[in-house]
Amino acid sequence: MFKADPYYAKSPLAGSLVVVLDGEYPQRGLKLIPQPSRAVCRNEVHEMIVTDEEAEPGSSVNPIAYLGFVEFAQGGVIVAGDRVSVNGEDIGYVCGFDETHMPNHLNVVIKSEERVPGAELGLELGDKVRIVKKA
Repeated sequence: MFKADPYYAKSPLAGSLVVVLDGEYPQRGLKLIPQPSRAVCRNEVHEMIVTDEEAEPGSSVNPIAYLGFVEFAQGGVIVAGDRVSVNGEDIGYVCGFDETHMPNHLNVVIKSEERVPGAELGLELGDKVRIVKKA
């Protein structure tokens, strides 16, 4: 639709882990929506899932690991390609969104080099999550 990135500038999103998850699925069958962005409101809680599979908005994702749920400290917009870090450690980039559990929560799917659950990564409640615009 756009020839250039329409998100000229946007605020980083920050939040804290309120749940750490431990689990993996080799064939989850997530259906990423075709839209490359989603708005989140202050205090909303959404799930973070990682995959090591190449994916983009509109594609399907099978091998996944569950990281956890994050509560956002302020509202903003998450866009495919945004970088995700926990306590300053790069996790990967947002490859898309799955709305299986909406309106309860959004699955934010992150492309990572390794598909490792939150518990195995040593994530803890209260860890700081940051999502920033791709460079």
